[in-house]
Amino acid sequence: MKTRFNSYDITCSVTELQKLIGMRVNQIYDIDHRTYLIRFQRSEEKCVLLLESGNRIHTTVFEWPKNVAPSGFSMKMRKHLKNKRLESLTQIGVDRIIDLQFGSGEAAYHVILELYDRGNIVLTNYEMIILNILRPHTEGDKIRFAVKEKYPMDRAHQNTMPPIEEIQERLQNAKSGENLKKILNPLLEFGSAVIDHVLLKYGFALGCKIGKDFNVLEHLPKLIQALECANEMMDTAKKNVSKGYIIQKRESKPTADNKEDFIYANIEFHPFLFEQYKNCPYKEFDSFDTAVDEYFSTMEGQKLDLKVLQQERDALKKLENVKKDHDQRLVTLEKTQELDKQKAELISRNQVLVDNAILAIQSALANQMAWPDIKVLLKEAESRGDPVASTIKQLKLETNHISLLLRDPYEDSDEESELKPMLIDIDLAHTAFANARKYYNQKRSAAKKQQKTIESQDKALKSAEKKTKQTLKEVQAIHSINKLRKIYWFEKFYWFISSENYLVIGGRDQQQNELIVKRYLKTGDIYVHADLSGASSVVIKNPGGNPVPPKTLAEAGTMAVAYSIAWDAKVVTGAWWVNNDQVSKTAPTGEYLTTGSFMIRGKKNYLPPCQLVMGLGFLFRLEESSIERHKDERRVRVIDDESEVTDSVLEEDREIELIGESDEDEPESKNNLNPIQEESKADLLMEKNNVNQDASDEEDNPSQFPDTQIKIDLSGSKVKLHVDNNYLSKMDSQKNLEDVIYLGDDTPILLNTAATKRDPKQKLPSTKENKIKGAAETKENEQTVLKRGQRGRLKKMKEKYKDQDEEDRRLSMQVLQSAGAPKEDKKKNKNKDPSGPKQQTKKKGGTRPSAPPQISQVVDNIEEEDTGPGPEVDMLDQFTGKPVIEDELLFAVPVIAPYNTVLNYKFKVKLTPGTGKRGKAAKTAVAVFMKDKEITSREKDLLKAVKEETIARNIPGKVKISAPQIQKLKK
Repeated sequence: MKTRFNSYDITCSVTELQKLIGMRVNQIYDIDHRTYLIRFQRSEEKCVLLLESGNRIHTTVFEWPKNVAPSGFSMKMRKHLKNKRLESLTQIGVDRIIDLQFGSGEAAYHVILELYDRGNIVLTNYEMIILNILRPHTEGDKIRFAVKEKYPMDRAHQNTMPPIEEIQERLQNAKSGENLKKILNPLLEFGSAVIDHVLLKYGFALGCKIGKDFNVLEHLPKLIQALECANEMMDTAKKNVSKGYIIQKRESKPTADNKEDFIYANIEFHPFLFEQYKNCPYKEFDSFDTAVDEYFSTMEGQKLDLKVLQQERDALKKLENVKKDHDQRLVTLEKTQELDKQKAELISRNQVLVDNAILAIQSALANQMAWPDIKVLLKEAESRGDPVASTIKQLKLETNHISLLLRDPYEDSDEESELKPMLIDIDLAHTAFANARKYYNQKRSAAKKQQKTIESQDKALKSAEKKTKQTLKEVQAIHSINKLRKIYWFEKFYWFISSENYLVIGGRDQQQNELIVKRYLKTGDIYVHADLSGASSVVIKNPGGNPVPPKTLAEAGTMAVAYSIAWDAKVVTGAWWVNNDQVSKTAPTGEYLTTGSFMIRGKKNYLPPCQLVMGLGFLFRLEESSIERHKDERRVRVIDDESEVTDSVLEEDREIELIGESDEDEPESKNNLNPIQEESKADLLMEKNNVNQDASDEEDNPSQFPDTQIKIDLSGSKVKLHVDNNYLSKMDSQKNLEDVIYLGDDTPILLNTAATKRDPKQKLPSTKENKIKGAAETKENEQTVLKRGQRGRLKKMKEKYKDQDEEDRRLSMQVLQSAGAPKEDKKKNKNKDPSGPKQQTKKKGGTRPSAPPQISQVVDNIEEEDTGPGPEVDMLDQFTGKPVIEDELLFAVPVIAPYNTVLNYKFKVKLTPGTGKRGKAAKTAVAVFMKDKEITSREKDLLKAVKEETIARNIPGKVKISAPQIQKLKK
């Protein structure tokens, strides 16, 4: 089996690996002390280069087991090569040495890979001074390969073949019968495979010998032509990318049902289909690099095949042993029955003799004779010809037995008798008849065992066969090295696909937050964030440009809150969203924005408070033919009955507003304003008074509602809202004011209080709102017709719905139905006392539905730059969380999302803040899925292939995992 590159392989590989030039080193890993992985990256293009000292160099798409802790050599290469660009990759001369140069000028570093003898990997600086070496050694007396020594570049071979005269001289001096290839191989830099190929191509037999198949004077011209052909092959390999070929051989493999199965084992890899392998089975690849990767990855699996084959043999051997054991047990029981029967019959036929023998021994024992004396007495009696003494062959007095040699006394008269003389143990405590009966009982017991064994044989064999087949299947699945599935660009972030088929991504840290906004936030997308420390910047990808449904906005808000300090603190709070054009990296004059911080300009749209309930599920990648079966699986839900929902919304709004007007919180809120908020206190109070005064004149001045006229009826048990859209839309003069927020991982800071004047709800703590409400209620306002509670509700209604049109109202009704309480909850809520905050927390979901403001789409006159791949809807449709038996599944992808998103998935568990570690939670979740009664074998294999660290990577923090029967599973 071929395990290392020859000169021709190196030439072809170097030519193909020129595609890596210009890529930067992202990371370096080590598989073992001789094998290293260099991960390159250029924009969205990634590639992994594998170097094995003495053997090979090629890119790989297979998953290799990396060492948990990097070696010292890896750390040294990381120190000097990380983020360096690969400037050149060349073969030194025509030797089996490759030089990789990273960086340029005095900042250049070289990695020299030696692929001959025991091999070596050397790291040098720009002057070729060795910084680190994998295998220090000395060649001869002068050349030392060690740190701080200069690497000798001049020792490499420069020519592929010596002059013809030298070759001719060596052939003429060769001994008769010596192999021609053995003489040529040390002289040429082609490799043995190329030499065999050209010799066969020019008519020389494989393995031809000097003086027999090869005459130097006669065949030399033809040999020179063959060598020139080899030289041309080397020149062609330096200019063109070669195809790849894996040469195979067919081997037979036994199976569980004793049928012969054939497998093809890889034995060689080559960049050319040589003459000597044309009749062998082979696999062809588009490039040599791909073929080498496939070959070595398969060979790595074949190293495990010895272990796997042994396991398979053990499994088959166990099955065979079960069959043999049953057969042997039946034969033994049958023999035992026959033997016991014969013993009983012999005792019966020699009853008098047996009784006399028992009596003689018992008499001797009764006379207190010593056991040795009894033996002497028996010998003397036997010498005198006593028939009883002659029958006793052994005394087993320690067990109260004697052994008698009994014969059939009727043997001469009964010719058909099959009773042969045999030694039979006789119990001295029983008579001859009782001893015979004991053997008959043993015979009957063995007969019963035989019958039971026969009855259970079929069942036992079927169970053993089933276990064997399952073992063979599991062994086969475990040992194979799985090809890396396609890693999607969004998997480096927090991500999920919403229940309405929108891709939602969030940053893991400040750098990723910066990347998401700069590269992936495009026109039409929505930016979601929470005013919490550590909150992730979340982007809803919206390539279609249509308004994003409220349910998706709520799910993205849950994600933003979950990946923040709120998860560990177990704090229920809300998030907000803005359009993409409201997010900017431009700071005000004199201000500086750190990495991951942005300016938010304009109005922020607040989402209802979200529960800290996430879900862990699995999406399955569908084969193309199965995609149509799951079309529209995730789509926007449309409702018909809007009136019923409106009543429910107003009812819940009324309860929430009354809670907000409670005076209980006013005293403690007086001291809760931060310094910056204190500065704008007077302005806010004045603006608050103006708003309330305007609200009191609502009946006389309908123009206070430029877009929508709203009337509130408080006469019944429900709050009734009457909407009239006949008024012309006007621009509010206050819309010109800007709301500028400093946004980062730290607590946001309000930079412009004018925006707060426009939107009293915006980003102020509830304690401050209460204080403002209390201070704004002056004697002047008490003279108005409306009461305080009605006036506050009216003001909030005005602010809430002033920008809403019919389309927004329809979207509001959709989200309110999806988030509202069931009918039975509505009836209960009618009779509740909404005066305290405890009632609010008991409502289902704990959230207040809110009608979303209009999403403005700016699509014209905007020139977008190419920021990398975007999520196409077709790509998202390739995933399903609800696979069916008819689906062909390619691989499984773990996803962490709000629990409502994964609610319809086949495999899901609930995650809430807790004390459990993420890794254990991932392991438990997979164990729960494996116990699912409806899981198919294909799904089970795909779930096993996903690593635990991949599953645990996106879990927000310490968690409590909830699923049916999970306690039983843990026990």
